[in-house]
Amino acid sequence: MKFFLDTANTDDIRKYAELGLVDGVTTNPTIVAREGRDFESVIKEITTIVDGPVSAEVTANEADKMIEQARALAKWADNIVVKIPMTEAGLKAVSVLSKEGIKTNVTLVFSVAQGLMAAKAGATFISPFVGRLDDIGSDGVKLIKDLRTVLDNYGLKSEIIAASIRGVQHVEAVALAGSDIATIPAGVFGKMFKHPLTDNGLASFEKDWAEFEASQK
Repeated sequence: MKFFLDTANTDDIRKYAELGLVDGVTTNPTIVAREGRDFESVIKEITTIVDGPVSAEVTANEADKMIEQARALAKWADNIVVKIPMTEAGLKAVSVLSKEGIKTNVTLVFSVAQGLMAAKAGATFISPFVGRLDDIGSDGVKLIKDLRTVLDNYGLKSEIIAASIRGVQHVEAVALAGSDIATIPAGVFGKMFKHPLTDNGLASFEKDWAEFEASQK
């Protein structure tokens, strides 16, 4: 499974990209706005940090305007993926853009039907929101499993990006469910390195080594 970072913070992206663990980045207007910087400059900087897909979202609601924005965004860098909302107008835009070779990421997917339609429209990626489904008492991980089955049944090529990841357990669960990608907030990504038994083991090794060194003096 590929790891994307779900952030527009270029410091965090650089930090984890240097480890060779970041396969791509997803953004949306909300997380870009948190950086207090110009949208275009942030996205273009991110595309120079990671070689993989960088999702930049349209802000229009009408299909023709989405298409116009998407064409402009796609010119910013070769690794730009245009993020399009899961609406009727959005799928119309995806259908046009896919025929032009512009990669798309259909976002705000909450059902198998939505994911199937997005895939049939030609979406490069589809983004089911795991955490938000869990918030309303639904099973976000089950949606990942069901989408995996449906896409595989019909040979549809869209990749599943498990989004709205709330913790390390979500990452593990969507990996087991067959998601192609998890897009992970930087705060959650940092926790994936950690386990109390790892910390305890390191402390024990350091203690034993210090005692050994002292015995040699």
